Amino acid sequence: MNRVLIIGAGGVGRVVAHKCAQNSEIFEHITLASRTLSKCEAIRDEIKEKQNKSIDVAQVDADNVEELVKLIEEVKPYVVINVALPYQDLTIMDACLKTNVHYLDTANYEHPDTAKFEYKEQWAKDPDFKANGLMALLGSGFDPGVTNVFCAYAQKHYFDEIHTIDILDCNAGDHGYPFATNFNPEINIREVNSKGRYWENGKWIETEPMEIKMVWDYPEIGPKDSYLLYHEEEESLVKNIKGLKRIRFFMTFGESYLTHLKVLDNIGLTRIDPIEVDGCKVIPLHVVKALLPDPASLGPRTKGKTNIGVVCEGIKDGKKRKIYIYNVCDHQEAYKEVCAQCVSYTTGVPAMIGAKLMCEGKWMKAGTINMEQMDPDPFMEELNRQGLPWNVIEMDPEK
Repeated sequence: MNRVLIIGAGGVGRVVAHKCAQNSEIFEHITLASRTLSKCEAIRDEIKEKQNKSIDVAQVDADNVEELVKLIEEVKPYVVINVALPYQDLTIMDACLKTNVHYLDTANYEHPDTAKFEYKEQWAKDPDFKANGLMALLGSGFDPGVTNVFCAYAQKHYFDEIHTIDILDCNAGDHGYPFATNFNPEINIREVNSKGRYWENGKWIETEPMEIKMVWDYPEIGPKDSYLLYHEEEESLVKNIKGLKRIRFFMTFGESYLTHLKVLDNIGLTRIDPIEVDGCKVIPLHVVKALLPDPASLGPRTKGKTNIGVVCEGIKDGKKRKIYIYNVCDHQEAYKEVCAQCVSYTTGVPAMIGAKLMCEGKWMKAGTINMEQMDPDPFMEELNRQGLPWNVIEMDPEK
């Protein structure tokens, strides 16, 4: 029996729980755990109503290794799916090592006090996972995650060498609020406010936030302003894609979002260091997070689509080649299926797929493993089956 423990009951946790329940022939026993038990109970009740399937729920502090170990020993999962906060990756990994259980997450570790995105501290655990014969699948969301698999699929089937990769992330959804974030506000604002970076000719080049902009015509959406950010999948793809000369990441933002963000930044509300207010220590960004709508509440009011993909250029049989692999997801269709909008859906479905492939033995390798290190074909097949169909377009390599 494949037992799974899902830690985190936000928008992504909701999707993972729903999708695991849809695949109950693989996930025969599901436990959903969070610091806030009522969130788990609400998701449990949704699944019972929509699918007439039962899952267990539990309360756990994901910052506390001892609590995590106790819960894992009680549940006895084959794999732990971590969709809690990125700050909690290391404690959950440590608990998996102590209990000899496989691990999966959707985002790399971030230190609460430093807006820095890198795999260094998770990769450092590679010898421990190898010594225990355990797999830690890192970044099994969409970006990172599916975008890594798209690159691996392109490398396997379309190129002898990939020279450039542009990862393109467009959310054209409208939630009707003047300002809100589609995933955890603290993580989102830290990410967007950080300096941009891209890799070219063997070195990292740093840019100011939002310094580099291009317009990209996204299928089923249209032309959108797209801004260069640093994103964590670049770090592993640089290591694992042969022949790579440049990799960049672009994300779309509307003028209203950028204006609100600039105001917050100008008055210091995006700071992550504590300040004193009336004798109390507060972190300004935590105040913003508390005031903004919960991303998990955006599902019923969000309309429109997302388009996330990769454009790869390189050489095949001595000739230049350029392809675009992408997925389009509809917010309202996602909500009908799993009570969540596309940003949660496109992260949660790949997390379930990664765990499914681990349970089936199709993806199993000891160590800390990034997505592009595994055979992309079974994952790409599951994307089509599980609600995230993809397209490949041949493009003119001279344009």
